[in-house]
Amino acid sequence: MDKARKLRGLFAKNDLIRAVGAHNGLTAKLVELNGFDAVWASSLEVSASHAVPDANVLTMTDYLNAATSMNDAVSIPVVVDVDQGYGNSVNVIRMVKKFEAAGIAGIIMEDKLFPKQNSLLADGKQELASIPEFVGKIMAAKNAQVSEEFMVIARVEALIAGWGQEEAMKRAKSYVGAGADAIMIHSKNKDPDEVVEFITNWKERVPLVVVPTTYYQFDEEEIKKYPSVKMVIYANHGIRSAVEAVDKTLKEIKDTGGIKTVSPKLIPVKQLFDLQGTREMKEAEKKFIKTGKEVKAIIPAAGDDSSVPSLKHLLQDRPLTMLDINGKSILQRTVEILNQAGVKDVDVIKGYKGEAINLEGIRAIENEEYSQKGIMNSMMKGFDDVDGGALIVFADIVFDKAIVDRLLTCEEDINIVVDTSYRTEEYDKAYDLVVTKRPPTKGKTILSCGSNPVVKIGGSVNRDEATHEFIGITYLSKKGVETFKREYESMKNSNSTVNGVQFDEADLSDFLQELINRGIKVDSMEISRGWKDVRTFDDYKQVSEMLAN
Repeated sequence: MDKARKLRGLFAKNDLIRAVGAHNGLTAKLVELNGFDAVWASSLEVSASHAVPDANVLTMTDYLNAATSMNDAVSIPVVVDVDQGYGNSVNVIRMVKKFEAAGIAGIIMEDKLFPKQNSLLADGKQELASIPEFVGKIMAAKNAQVSEEFMVIARVEALIAGWGQEEAMKRAKSYVGAGADAIMIHSKNKDPDEVVEFITNWKERVPLVVVPTTYYQFDEEEIKKYPSVKMVIYANHGIRSAVEAVDKTLKEIKDTGGIKTVSPKLIPVKQLFDLQGTREMKEAEKKFIKTGKEVKAIIPAAGDDSSVPSLKHLLQDRPLTMLDINGKSILQRTVEILNQAGVKDVDVIKGYKGEAINLEGIRAIENEEYSQKGIMNSMMKGFDDVDGGALIVFADIVFDKAIVDRLLTCEEDINIVVDTSYRTEEYDKAYDLVVTKRPPTKGKTILSCGSNPVVKIGGSVNRDEATHEFIGITYLSKKGVETFKREYESMKNSNSTVNGVQFDEADLSDFLQELINRGIKVDSMEISRGWKDVRTFDDYKQVSEMLAN
């Protein structure tokens, strides 16, 4: 009962406790993020969120579920508006046990008859229970609670019902005698006079709670003049402002025939993800959701491709990997496939227009040297904290999930994915050609794994001697990662060339060829189609058509 203890502690201090109404976990979280002391699980807000009257239409379970979602979302105490206890004293006993077991810090129960109507309803029936009946409910509640910290606050509705100060005082004192931990005095007048009169006449040691919904000029500066008042509740302002905002937004969409004017006014989706705890979820995935192979994906996406004539008009404000293809960027498609394959830890190395890379579920690493150094320099920035294997995926390719699924089952330490289809007209712009020890498998081969080492790789490979094309996906086992890091540092420290290319200008194929030259085995996994790189506008159109179909 940490939150109940926390609430008790707040009442023991000299400061005014500020609580704000909420109706679900999201609104409760906003209450906490804005610095308030407690959440008021308002029956008006909860019933309104279900689009039903605040008149005991919802069940206790409905309110319990809503309060639990709020409590789960915050670290501050949640105080629940439990109406009149959802029935008689027997119902109250069950209610207290359920709410206390859910971790709720306290309840506020009102002295109305069942079913009740909202206190602010202009022509509502404000029928009060007898004092003995409600005293019995308070005693039932106090006897039912397990922890001494749990708070039962009695809500006096005599002023709401028009029964006057004397009746309100008599009821409040009777409820204190029954064991109430605090008294909430309620009023719907537009000025605070009758509440101030009650407060002034209150001589009991039990604290008071006020709800200045209608007498809103009674602000905290004024409330603090009365030491007996320990809590102020801003009861329903969250949902009222939400209704206004949503209604305004929907009207604008309807009137303008789209979201062009609305979207810039809204919070970024990332902010919503933050409120939902998405970052914490992703961290938990990394810690606790384990696959057969622990693999980090590294996507080097720092390069500036805006010099490609046919893509220049598309890449003025974004890197190539953020090109939208049928509603999703290349990078988003890649990350989704990796996640589906069980690879949740994804590093993206950004450089050119890096601010455009803002996806959830990735760690973006800045490469300030992207314009001076090659892709190896960029890629190796993701190797610092690799504990297991690594999956290197070029940022400009779209590919089938089956390729990654199969690659992750391969046992080789360094394994690149190669395609047999580069000789066809569709693949007549091959860049990184490969020569393997064995020729390509005849017929339509897909996802053939293992024991066909690479002999040569790179743009210098003669087209006639080439057996495959490297597609830009590489898997490294834990041992392969160690080899990559060791050999990279060796080349860097010796200032040697990489396959005849200056170290800072080397790309991955240069590095792989240098490993082969040093006697390190580089294997290949053979596929036939199932992928496409985007290096020209024609490529872009082809991929769009392919994904649309």
